[in-house]
Parts: sequence; C-alpha cells; structure tokens
Amino acid sequence: MLFLYHEERNPKESVIPDMNPTTPEKLDDFAIQTTALTRQFGRLTAVDHIVLQVKYGEIFGLLGANGAGKSTLIKMLTTLLPPTSGSAEVGGFNIIQAPGEVRRRIGYVSQLLSADGALTGFENLKLSARLYGLDAHNTKTRINDALSFMGLTESANKLVKTYSGGMIRRLELAQAMLHRPAILFLDEPTIGLDPVARHIVWDRLLDLRRDYGMTVLITTHDMEEAEILCDTLAILHAGKISIIGKPAELRAGLGETATMDEVFAHYAGGSIHESGSYNDVAKTRRTAHRLG
Repeated sequence: MLFLYHEERNPKESVIPDMNPTTPEKLDDFAIQTTALTRQFGRLTAVDHIVLQVKYGEIFGLLGANGAGKSTLIKMLTTLLPPTSGSAEVGGFNIIQAPGEVRRRIGYVSQLLSADGALTGFENLKLSARLYGLDAHNTKTRINDALSFMGLTESANKLVKTYSGGMIRRLELAQAMLHRPAILFLDEPTIGLDPVARHIVWDRLLDLRRDYGMTVLITTHDMEEAEILCDTLAILHAGKISIIGKPAELRAGLGETATMDEVFAHYAGGSIHESGSYNDVAKTRRTAHRLG
C-alpha cells in the first residue's frame, strides 16, 4: 500500500535516515495513541471505544479472531477509513485533521498484493519511489539499500512473478519502508507463507526495530509470531480490547504452564484454530495461493 507525498521531511519524521538512525528518545512518547476510537457499519460496531498507546520503537501486536476488529482498526489508523467517533494520533498527527501528515510518516503492508508480477523487483521499487515523490538523485541508493536489507539484491532484476511467496512479502516490506517511515503497519504479514519464509520475514522485522528503531504495529493469528516478535500484545474481542500486556505477562496471568494459545482462547472468546467463517477460510487460501 503506497501513500503519496511530495515534500521533503525533517529528521523527526523518520527513524531510518541515511545510516544515522534517530532514536525514539528524540521523538514524542507515543507513536500511536487512540481515544475511544470507534467504527460502526450500520448497527454493527466493528471497533468499540478503543484506547491504545504504542511507544516509538515498539513492535505492537493485535490479536483477535476474524471479525474482532483488527483490520478495521488498522484502516482507521492509516487514514483509509474514517472513524465514526473518537480520535487517534499517529506520528503526532490527528488522523482526521491531518491525514496527509499521517501518511507521510507511515508505511502499510496489507494482505492484498502490492507488487506487480510483470515488473522486476527493482522496477517495482522504482515505481514506488516515484509514487512517494522521492528525490530522483537518491532513488537508486535507497532502492539498493532496501533490496540489500531485505536480502533481494541478487533477485533485483528478475520478474516478481518468478519470486517465492517469502520473496514477494520481503519486496512488499521494501516498498513500504522505501520512504523511511517512522511507523510500519502490517496486516497479517506472514499469512500463507511456509515456516522458512515466515522466519525470514520475522528476522527482517526484528532487524528494522533493532537497527532503526522503527515502530511496527502488526495483526496476526500466529501465536508463535506474536510471542517472538511483539513487545506488547492487545487481544481484541467483539471490537473491544480484552487485555493488553507483554506476552510473558499474559501467559503468567493464566498460570506457569499457560501457552499463548490458551491466552488467546481465554481473552478472545475461543480457540484460534476454530475461529473464522467459510469466507475467512476462502480468503486465507486465496492469499496462500497468490504467495505461492
């Protein structure tokens, strides 16, 4: 998902400057904060008075069964969907009053395919750079840096339709980080990937946080992914937050031997393995098919 802009930004607006990362201490306390954020669709309340605070440099996970409100929440935070009521600030700017400023500071990887299979990896990133309005003088360097970071340098000139699912996902991450956003939103980033590809994506995300202090908000159904990646987790149920805490704290709250699956079942209203409708299963399998 590409957000268009046509301005240069000051150093505060990015945590991936050229080889000189800005530390979270130089930024505001919270990368994301919401106040009673709500979204209704007719009589259905998909997101119900959510109060959330995500620190800069944190990997924050949203867990919940299908229909819990995770994707709707991300769409509001990325300015793709207006809230019915409540408010939120992302990167220090209000999502309603200053959506353009929010978009300049974020990257977004949705479940939808954003890479063009008829183009090479390099060409996809070049197109992204143009859409982002990046300075042509720095574009090639940024693209090469992104390809190197994602381990795609040797495949840069190959058509994306020849890429594996994991390579496509890493290219999409490269697209989302090309303009060096402060905050990255990921909606089910490893859905449909095999275990090896999943772990490679996890490694790259941990590198983004460790090396550049990037803030990441991720939705996932994968309990292993949540525990490995996330500093803090929020479990959603019926549009509301059931609990927020560190993975170890959430497990400890249910007993010494509790697993994340048990934590999910307790706070999300059911087993992760039994959630989802026919349409949800079909959507997941379509995603798995497109990612190879």
